Amino acid sequence: MKNSRNAVLFIFFVFLYSMLFNKASIPAKKLVFANETFEVWKDEMADHHSLFTTASFQPGDIVCKFSASAILDTPAHFTVQVNNSEHICLEPSFLQYTNHSCFPNILFDTTHFSIVCLRTTKPGDELCYFYPATEWEMAQPFQCICGYSNCLGYIGGASYLSKEVIARYKFSDFIYRQLKNKYPEII
Repeated sequence: MKNSRNAVLFIFFVFLYSMLFNKASIPAKKLVFANETFEVWKDEMADHHSLFTTASFQPGDIVCKFSASAILDTPAHFTVQVNNSEHICLEPSFLQYTNHSCFPNILFDTTHFSIVCLRTTKPGDELCYFYPATEWEMAQPFQCICGYSNCLGYIGGASYLSKEVIARYKFSDFIYRQLKNKYPEII
């Protein structure tokens, strides 16, 4: 009995040690860009980038301005839609690493080419926006796993949103116009 108990304890401590000190079990995050307001971190294991803030922002604050480094006539993976026929590549380019969330803290205002804070953010917060806020039909729809209690699951663009979902979000002026055409009674 004593030997089996010792064996179980030994296995437990080997497992615990491997979980605590095995570098392969810990996602390796690497800082790949930083300035006075932003950091881009790359998860080496998932090959995934994320944009974080090093500053505090309040709702309504302008987080930064952006422009177009290129204009495409069709949506692409890292573009933001500004009208029916223009999808821009973002400048500064690190903004392309702004991930989606069904509980966004920023909005890309494509009328004034500025990023607006939606919720209080503090240094170290990831900056996320609701992709359908700027995209009518996405180039690469996906199944969201943001973890928000009201996560929508399928993210394909604003054209797929129900009236009930639309009421919970803010959108770019272009998307508001598209939604008004689709649902004139709700906007």
